[in-house]
Amino acid sequence: MQTVDFSYLPLHSGDVVLDLGCGEGRHVISAYIEADIHAVGVDLSLTDLKAARDKFREFDRPDNTAKSFGLSSADALQLPFADNTFDKVICSEVLEHIPDYRGALVEISRVLKPGGLFCASVPRRWPEKICWAFSDAYHQVLGGHLRIFRSNELREEIENIGFNHYYRHWAHALHAPFWWLKCLFWKTQDSNWFIAQYHRFLVWDLMDKPAFTRGLEKMLNPLVGKSVVMYFRKDAST
Repeated sequence: MQTVDFSYLPLHSGDVVLDLGCGEGRHVISAYIEADIHAVGVDLSLTDLKAARDKFREFDRPDNTAKSFGLSSADALQLPFADNTFDKVICSEVLEHIPDYRGALVEISRVLKPGGLFCASVPRRWPEKICWAFSDAYHQVLGGHLRIFRSNELREEIENIGFNHYYRHWAHALHAPFWWLKCLFWKTQDSNWFIAQYHRFLVWDLMDKPAFTRGLEKMLNPLVGKSVVMYFRKDAST
């Protein structure tokens, strides 16, 4: 399930790209597939990194020396990379999990080259508030969401450390009702028939990408998109 739209974060041959908080690899693998780049995924979870490694195997192109792929366990507040290392940085659905998210943003700025592009996505405020209202367990689990962002305030914080915002969109409208249902029936979600059927629908949509549901989600994203996705360019003079 790809949140970042590479139309707004264009990848060029030779780019060095960081996916910070890569999880099981959805964006770092997608970036590797998208162009001849050097893709690096970082996460604290060794379990997720192993899953990302396993998922990557079918997409590996060892004969293409213009591409490379790497995974590393690291803390977002102390990234093991030199200043100005990356051309592009992705941080998707991660900042809401980090206690010192401002420190993570400073690290992103440090490792991103002047003029480089940065994409940040977080849960959209009002759909997320419904999840919190329906279930405390949704966000109080270990590693859960620590805060609900106001996107305009987060945008200003990122701009204030030397970035220029250039595009915003929303994503995953069809997933918002699924999470509302999971939160509403949190204790019985694993046995709830309707949740199971909705999950089957989402998997079908993800795998088959029918034109109707793709068009429907595109139409609904500005209204109920679960994620807000923002794109920035680091000031070239920074």
